[in-house]
Parts: sequence; C-alpha cells; structure tokens
Amino acid sequence: QVQLVESGGGLVQAGASLRLSCAASVRSFSSYGMGWFRQAPGKERDVVAAISRSGGNTYYADSVKGRFTISRDTAKNTVYLQMNSLKPEDTAVYYCTASGRGYYSGNKDYYDYWGQGTQVTVSS
Repeated sequence: QVQLVESGGGLVQAGASLRLSCAASVRSFSSYGMGWFRQAPGKERDVVAAISRSGGNTYYADSVKGRFTISRDTAKNTVYLQMNSLKPEDTAVYYCTASGRGYYSGNKDYYDYWGQGTQVTVSS
C-alpha cells in the first residue's frame, strides 16, 4: 500500500513562493517515478512536473517552466515542488502522484497512486 501525503499549500499573493512536499510511505522510493498535477475548479487535472526515479530527468508543463522546480530526496522518501513567481492562474489543488512502473510522464494514466491534494491559492 502506497500512501502519499502532501503539505505546504496555502494562500499567497502573486509573485510569492511556496514549496510543496509529498511524503511517500513506500518500501523502495527510488523505484517510483513521481509527479505533481493540479486541478482548478471546472478543469481537467493537468501535469505540472514529473521526475524520474533517479532524479536525473525532469518534465515540466510549459506554463511553469522557469518558475517551478521538482526535486526528490531519497533519504526522506519525499518529493518537492518549489514554486516561485506564483500567478493567480496557478490557483488549484495540487496532487502528488507516483508510478509503480517507474514512469515519469505528463500523462496521468501512467501513475498508480495519488495523494489527497493540497490547495494553493494565489491572489492578485
């Protein structure tokens, strides 16, 4: 059983920064590709960023390139999403996800486990 617990969301003003964390309760964290997705009200759940098992490869949605950084700490079984220069359009529930098959991808169908989500609200 894989459990993912997100933290770090909140209400900030445009231009601010937040760091999301996702703690994974898994036996072999380095076997999992990890990702962050987000879902705004009335919209699809879309990829934000993804990271390979080793952490050596990453993927970003065009809308966050240059502002967001995904990273992982194998010793802590944790994946992070550093979000800088936040914009009102970044407002959404952010979900951490893990691929038991080791994929890292922009396609949510490649992921097997999902956290409960954490709300990020950016005011203008």
